[in-house]
Amino acid sequence: MTDPSTATVRLGRSGLVLDDREETLLCASLFYFRLPREVWESRLAQVRATGYRAIDVYLPWNFHETAPGVWDFEGRRDVGAFLDLAHEAGLAVIARPGPYICSEWDGGALPAWLALEDGLQLRQAEPKFLEQVGRWFDQALPLLASRQWGRGGSVVAVQLENELDFFDTHDRHAYLTALRDMAIGHGIDVPLIACAGQGDLIGATGGVEGIAPAFNFYPDDRSPFIEAEVRRYADLVGAKGLPLLVTETNRMHTTLRRLLASGATLVAPYLQASGYDFGYTPSTGNWGDPGGFMTHDYDFGGFLSPVGESRSETAEARVLAALARTLGPALARATTTAAEGISVDVPTSDSPSLLVLDGGGTLTGVPNLGDTVGKAVFAHEGGEIAAELAPFSCALVLRDLPLAGFGLPGTLRFASADLVAAGPEGLEFASRTASTIVLEGAEPVVVDAPVRGGSIVTEIISGADRWTVVVHHPEDVPAPDGTAGVIHPALPEPEGLTVATRLDLETRTGETEAYELPPVSESVGVYRGRTHYAASVVGLGELLIEGAGDIVDLALDGTALPTFAKFGATVRIPVDGASRLDATVETWGHANFDDSRLPGLAIGALRGLGRVWAVASSEDIASLWTVDGGEQWAGDPAPVRTLAGWSSTRIGRPVTYRRNLPVDGTSDYVLHLDGLQTPCEITVDGESSIVSPDNPWVHFGPGEGREIAITMPHWPVDGGGATLLRLEAVRDWQVEAQPDHALLALSEKDGAGTEVVLPLELAAGEEAWLDVPVPSGGLSLRFEGEQVRVSAFARGELLGRVWLDDAARPKFTGGDPGRLWIPGSWNTGAVRLLVHGTAGGDRPRLARVTAAVSPE
Repeated sequence: MTDPSTATVRLGRSGLVLDDREETLLCASLFYFRLPREVWESRLAQVRATGYRAIDVYLPWNFHETAPGVWDFEGRRDVGAFLDLAHEAGLAVIARPGPYICSEWDGGALPAWLALEDGLQLRQAEPKFLEQVGRWFDQALPLLASRQWGRGGSVVAVQLENELDFFDTHDRHAYLTALRDMAIGHGIDVPLIACAGQGDLIGATGGVEGIAPAFNFYPDDRSPFIEAEVRRYADLVGAKGLPLLVTETNRMHTTLRRLLASGATLVAPYLQASGYDFGYTPSTGNWGDPGGFMTHDYDFGGFLSPVGESRSETAEARVLAALARTLGPALARATTTAAEGISVDVPTSDSPSLLVLDGGGTLTGVPNLGDTVGKAVFAHEGGEIAAELAPFSCALVLRDLPLAGFGLPGTLRFASADLVAAGPEGLEFASRTASTIVLEGAEPVVVDAPVRGGSIVTEIISGADRWTVVVHHPEDVPAPDGTAGVIHPALPEPEGLTVATRLDLETRTGETEAYELPPVSESVGVYRGRTHYAASVVGLGELLIEGAGDIVDLALDGTALPTFAKFGATVRIPVDGASRLDATVETWGHANFDDSRLPGLAIGALRGLGRVWAVASSEDIASLWTVDGGEQWAGDPAPVRTLAGWSSTRIGRPVTYRRNLPVDGTSDYVLHLDGLQTPCEITVDGESSIVSPDNPWVHFGPGEGREIAITMPHWPVDGGGATLLRLEAVRDWQVEAQPDHALLALSEKDGAGTEVVLPLELAAGEEAWLDVPVPSGGLSLRFEGEQVRVSAFARGELLGRVWLDDAARPKFTGGDPGRLWIPGSWNTGAVRLLVHGTAGGDRPRLARVTAAVSPE
């Protein structure tokens, strides 16, 4: 803990300098909102034991404002208590209050109801949005200000916004200026930073004075080009007297070493300490696959698993932290350049980095990007000297390091092992391979690779000088508190649970309200949870649903249809003589990233059933389009062809097709471009937009659509057809809102039950409550079966949701989609399940539940 009377923090060329201690900082993401309060202290201690000196912490706006004007900073939402525990653990904190955080969190933490306010523009210098942000900052920033480093707390920097360079903010300077002024107005005087997600400094900071740029790098860990890219940014900010702050990056220490050697003074791998999304909090996003779901198990392979398992990278963390601590200011003040004169016999960097240490000596990063032991050869005193390279590693080779500052004589001429401690008693290194160590005046010494628990001690003598050299296995490098060893607990075999109680409880209240048109979920108070809709479809032949999302379960006269999760893409539904449509729309999460390919993936996109239309007529309009190929021909009249039917040798050049549409001026219409191959520009009555192959539909309101032009690059494939549908709105809906708190209340009701032995078979569309007895302690739960979605509840919380073996299930990313976690402190001996059978495949069936004890 710091002494408030002497504590200082400043941002200089050597990085974030705490109490005038210049040191390269390793920082782990650790999120209080993804962990039960009961494990905060132990998880912070686990991070501190790795030697990392800092954590970064998002503050999700919608985690604290659970409904408009309803604030919650109690229990596991008590961020102030978490920050106090971080301070007690000796960890500095980089606080990230947004307002947008991304973090694969529901809506990027922007409250779902913001988009309901007419004229409000998210992440813009727009008065209505800034007013809402001001309300959030009024709550969050005083908590941070009172816990700043110089005021007896742990907060050493505050990040404004997050990766704004990915987003189309119209006036970045005005927007970031407004956020900066709010922060300063609330007494934030530690450094303000803004991170660039794709290297665009001005895009991230707006060029605003008083906001320092930081960078997020997510390279391929085996890319040979990392060093050259990172050095460019180190030089760019170094010219302004600023440090290279890497606020997010990959987790493997091979890559982190490469960043450090390339000039980073803050290295903050994202999610070294993994977490878990309780409640209805995962986002929906794309990650290259439009419409992907994020898992509850929030894990990208960091050194701590979501349930507290310590992984092998923990040892690498201790080694790198010990090296940074040992070299101290010499490393923090170093300047980076390209290394020369090294030959490597395995895949390596295209341009390795060399740090010129302050006070003398160099540190060279030499990657082995292969999976076998390699060798690097350096020029040395008129000859050569070799260093063994462990598989997939980055050796940090020290050369010509003066030892006087450690109370030792002479100079360390060469060391291929990591220097993890130095003092009058000697030098300590860590290595997984044989090490080459050269001390001034002495012959090179090659030390065999140590085994765990078997450190090798060597005396090196040169004249009157004597050095004691110890080489440890990385697993034996002690933590800052002196504890040694890294525990990798092996989880026991899971226990199969097949007995359950089926409860005689309703899964919804059935209380509905009437609406002329189906409302969006957020407008009826469902910011998280699900909304139920019902309407008559008597006499209708086909329905068109626009804008529905996320998870849509439909039934016609009680017969369930296959679930879909189209994120707003238009869907055609045959009615087949049915008289009633029922729909349940569940929100998996709001988009945390802005993606225009699907309507539901835009930041601020709302959830619900969307617009439901009856298809009144259908007309083929694939023909009679005039063609404008620009330079592909000269003269009039323009050819008339089918849509996408023009043939040319100018592949990839734009071609524009035009025609008048047979619209009546009073009805709604939708145009379907069947077989669309690439995004195209559509101009309707002079207004242009982009249409994606993921949602090849264009809606025209009454009076719109008489003149249309479609511009697409020519490609020698069949372009498909074009159909114009005339629409009539389906009206008179009964709607039941079932927000998350209503579902939680149902999950806590008592009811009579019948014992059942799994497997449990359900009809498509059927739902059932089950109580499953579980062993004591913290558990990893898994579910087996098909055609079911399972929501698990305990202690008044949603543990999470699992979707089993369903062809309609979207791709899941971010962690293990099959695991749910019940913390030991939440385990009352049973887990309550809400099981929903889906249609479109085998008979829905929950076959088995398994439980394995987790370490927490």
